[in-house]
Amino acid sequence: MTSGERVRRAAVKLFAAKGFHGTGIRDLAQEAQLSSASLYHYMGTKEDLLAGIMRDSLGRLLTGAERAVAGVTDPAERMGRLVALHVITHARRPEETKVVDDEVRVLSSGARRAVVELRDAYERLWGETIEAGLRAGAFHTPRPEVTRKALLEMCGGVARWYSARGALSLDELAGHYAVLALRALGAREPLAAPDLDVCRAVVASVWGPA
Repeated sequence: MTSGERVRRAAVKLFAAKGFHGTGIRDLAQEAQLSSASLYHYMGTKEDLLAGIMRDSLGRLLTGAERAVAGVTDPAERMGRLVALHVITHARRPEETKVVDDEVRVLSSGARRAVVELRDAYERLWGETIEAGLRAGAFHTPRPEVTRKALLEMCGGVARWYSARGALSLDELAGHYAVLALRALGAREPLAAPDLDVCRAVVASVWGPA
């Protein structure tokens, strides 16, 4: 592992555990096994480091979502894949996703803009899929925007509590969440989990093996 990779890993771990403001330069240097003076060679400012982690994580999430739904026209399958991908990613990469979800507010306006653009592009995939389902008569919800936000919050929360030692496998959890999402959107019964093999493969291709 290079020094730059050690700095990034240390930052992800500490920002997730202590928050951006709770993490000092000395903490980062100690965790990355570097001197405080040499740390800046690999990170720029602390905000540069945070913003870079966020852009990278959101870019991977967006790329994965686009790959997972490419060529899929059925709104229920598209929505199921988006939900499953979100759940699998948040369960497998809890620290990165927690940093993205919790720390965007601390960025200055310039750094925040690029991060928010990526986040909005990702959430737009969800919104467009819901709208397509409503137009096709596959979904029936009077509050699509509120439902979208509720589903993203529900799925993102997996990062805070999921354990591989729990009662459900990750596939079972992702499939269950996909069915819950379709039910919240008023999809017709019977409801089925999406193609989890595709979702798993996409996450591995974007983030690397578990």
